[in-house]
Amino acid sequence: MAAKAGMGIVEILSLAASVSLLAGWRLYLCVFATGLAMRSGWIELPTHLDALTALADPWVISVALIGLIAEFFADKVAWLDSAWDAVHSFVRPLGGALLALAIVDAQDPVWQVLAFLLGGGGALLSHGAKSSARAVVNTSPEPVSNVVVSTGEDIVTGGMLALALANPVFALIVALVALGFAIILLIYARRAVRALLRIRDKVFRA
Repeated sequence: MAAKAGMGIVEILSLAASVSLLAGWRLYLCVFATGLAMRSGWIELPTHLDALTALADPWVISVALIGLIAEFFADKVAWLDSAWDAVHSFVRPLGGALLALAIVDAQDPVWQVLAFLLGGGGALLSHGAKSSARAVVNTSPEPVSNVVVSTGEDIVTGGMLALALANPVFALIVALVALGFAIILLIYARRAVRALLRIRDKVFRA
């Protein structure tokens, strides 16, 4: 496992975990930021997985920027955001897995598989939490809540990603906070769905 710009193993794993978890919320932002970090030398380019050096390619960064802008606006429109989430149910976990794989850049195939699985699993967890919570928010009749929640996600994800990249010492904290937040969202979505089903049953029985 190669050190990244003076980082130790703990910092590398923490950064990979935080980026992959955040990719479940804003994949294109994570790809864009990681590509810029690699291109600027803040994160070293992968040496054992040459194909992943493409993350620092100007074309990949530009496409990620376009995706970032498209996601920013699509995520503000009720039900369009859920459709966007549905389309990205496979893309985000795969993207999170590849980002973790590129950041860890392990020489040992066992570590490569572990980084891929944990990165993909983390992104899938946070994506599931986000899409479930947003589907519940979309049941609200007024449109403001959707914009407020989406903007909050933008600010939180961008801030946590910036913190993780700027100070890898705190990347572990970011990963734990992101993980805890995803679990809380899943619990909230589960309870909200149950409440909606109870209301529906009462309406049908009336």
